[in-house]
Amino acid sequence: MSRATNPIMPSVLSFGKVIANGATDVIQMKFTLKEHSERSMKSGVKKRTKHARLSASISRIDDWKIRIRNRKGDPALYNDEALTARAKRNAIDYLGAENVVDQSIWMAAEDFAFFSQTAPSCFYRLGTRNESRGIISSVHTPTFDIEENALQIGTGLMAWLAICDAIYRLKYFTNFFSQQASHLLSTPYSWNQ
Repeated sequence: MSRATNPIMPSVLSFGKVIANGATDVIQMKFTLKEHSERSMKSGVKKRTKHARLSASISRIDDWKIRIRNRKGDPALYNDEALTARAKRNAIDYLGAENVVDQSIWMAAEDFAFFSQTAPSCFYRLGTRNESRGIISSVHTPTFDIEENALQIGTGLMAWLAICDAIYRLKYFTNFFSQQASHLLSTPYSWNQ
């Protein structure tokens, strides 16, 4: 992957599990590598990584036979810049500036990424911790708990963002159509054309 991306661009290449039929103390003649994934913020990196060349090099070490089957995983998640800027301004209006924090790039798999490939999208995270009550565990852990106020705040924020974006779109399209109508009305038309 390092040859396919800029070294300062966040990228992940992970191997989740090697199945070797239960053997823990020997190298199996045949094993299965599962849950391989690649994620990069740059599109097309998956196509450029050299699986075949890498596997050929590895197989020469000890005359191994390697067969690769690529399965398409989750794409990179892109936040639309304009939509995200509007959402951040509206979130600040709703929550207060002290409660809206920019996050650094996050290289985890997320199903929402499929939406971001087809429509302008904004993915945000809602804080659910309350350290004073001991609610500090991360999501996807057996000890996860949620500050119950986050449910009310989260649904309110989502509704607020949807309303604000609907108003923005209504103003945008109203301006667009009034300009188009003005142009059509000012253009001479001849029935003989």
